[in-house]
Amino acid sequence: MRSLCLRQPGLFEFQEDPEPQPPGDNEALVAVHAIGICGTDLSGYLGKMPFIQYPRLLGHELGVEVLQIGRDVSNVRVGDRCSIEPYSNCGSCGPCINGKPNCCEQLKVLGVHVNGGMTERLVVPAHKLHPSRQLTFPELALVETLAIGCHAVHRAQISDVENVLILGAGPIGLATLEFARLHSKDVTVVELSEDRRKFIAKHYPDVQVASLPPVGSSFSTVFDATGNAQSMSSSVSLAAFGGKIVFVGITTAPVILDDPLFHRRELTLLASRNALPTDFPYIIKLIESGQIRVEQWISQVENLEDAQEIFARISSGSLQAVKVVLMNSFLAGATTGFWGNKTKIDL
Repeated sequence: MRSLCLRQPGLFEFQEDPEPQPPGDNEALVAVHAIGICGTDLSGYLGKMPFIQYPRLLGHELGVEVLQIGRDVSNVRVGDRCSIEPYSNCGSCGPCINGKPNCCEQLKVLGVHVNGGMTERLVVPAHKLHPSRQLTFPELALVETLAIGCHAVHRAQISDVENVLILGAGPIGLATLEFARLHSKDVTVVELSEDRRKFIAKHYPDVQVASLPPVGSSFSTVFDATGNAQSMSSSVSLAAFGGKIVFVGITTAPVILDDPLFHRRELTLLASRNALPTDFPYIIKLIESGQIRVEQWISQVENLEDAQEIFARISSGSLQAVKVVLMNSFLAGATTGFWGNKTKIDL
C-alpha cells in the first residue's frame, strides 16, 4: 500500500506500507479519496507545528469510502461516502465524561499526533465516520474545516439581534462566517488580503468586508480567526459592553489583554477547540440542503502525487488559494478533479 510521508520539514517521500489489519469490532476500513490541505498541514511542512513528530503521514480533512466493516457497526455500510471526525478521545477523562470530547486530556488528531490520511487505506473507529449519499469526496473533506467554525459559533450562542465581527478570512474565518450568517444578519469581516476581500464580496454579498475594523464601531460578538497575538489582544477594544470574544485561531505567542477595559465592559472571553461529534452530521445536512455551499472554497484540485510541488507553492505564496484538495491518485480508478475533471475555481 502506497503512502506519502513527510519525512522531515519540506520533504515528502513515497513509501510502501503494509495493508491495514481487517477492521475489528466497531471499526471500518476506508479508502481515502480526498484530502484537504489546511494550516496545520502547512505548519508541519514548514517545521512549525510543535505537535508533529517526523516522519509523519499528514491529512485530517478527509473524504473517504467505506470498504469493509467490523462487527457491531450500524452507522455506515460498505460503499458509503463519509467525512472523518479525525479526533481520537479516551472517553474516560473529565472532559469526555462531561460531553466535551474535543477537550479530551489524551486527544490525538489524525495527521498530527498519529499518521493521517495521505495513504490508500486506513482503519478507523466506525463512530468517527459521518456518511452522505449526496456529497462528493472533496465536499466531505471540507466538513472538518467547517466544523471548526460551527463549534466556535455554537460556543458564542449568537442571537439574531447581535452584530458580529470576524477577524481573518482564511478557511477557519470563512468557516466561522458560514455559521455566523445562519444566526445574525449583521456580519462584518476584516481581512488584510485584497484577494480574500474580493472573494467575500463575490460569494457573500450580504456581508460587510473591510481591511481594517470600522472606526468607532463595537460588536456584540468578536471572533478572532487570525492566530495573530496582536490581533487577539486588540480584539478587546472591538467588543461592545457586555459582549463576547471567541479565539478560534491559536498562537504560541503571549496574548496581552487590556484588563481595565476588559473589566469595564464585562466581556466574556471564550476559546474554541476542534469540534463536537454532533457538528459533523449537522454540517452535512446543511450542505445537502443548500444552506451552506462549499464548492466555491475549492480553488484547486490536484493529485496527491504532486503534494511536494503544491505545498512548496502554497508556502512560497506563488499559489493563492482558499482551499486546495488533493485527490488520491494511488487508488485504482481515482479521479483527479472535483467531479471527475481537473478544476480550478477563480477566487
